[in-house]
Amino acid sequence: QVQLAESGGGLVQAGGSLRLSCVASRRTFSSVVMGWFRQAPGKEREFVAAITWKGGRTYYADSVKGRFTISRDNAKNTVYLQMNSLKPEDTAVYYCASSSSYSPQHYDYSYWGQGTQVTVSS
Repeated sequence: QVQLAESGGGLVQAGGSLRLSCVASRRTFSSVVMGWFRQAPGKEREFVAAITWKGGRTYYADSVKGRFTISRDNAKNTVYLQMNSLKPEDTAVYYCASSSSYSPQHYDYSYWGQGTQVTVSS
């Protein structure tokens, strides 16, 4: 069992920045990859970014490339999502999740945090 806890969400104006954090209770074979997903009201949960604990390989959705940066601190079992140049369409609940391998599909992730709200005003 892996427990994940997100923090760092909030209200920000368009063009602003936020940094999300996700602390994992431990790393196991089922948490080789850490991903960030988001879900806006009435929409499906969508992939944002992912990173491997070993090697730090990163993956991004096209919609956030160049604006968001995912990183990790292995010593703290923490993954970060730095979000810059935020847009109103980035408004959503952001979730971190863990998987045994990389996938942009939410159903391939086994463990999920409770989510943190990000609201970008225009």
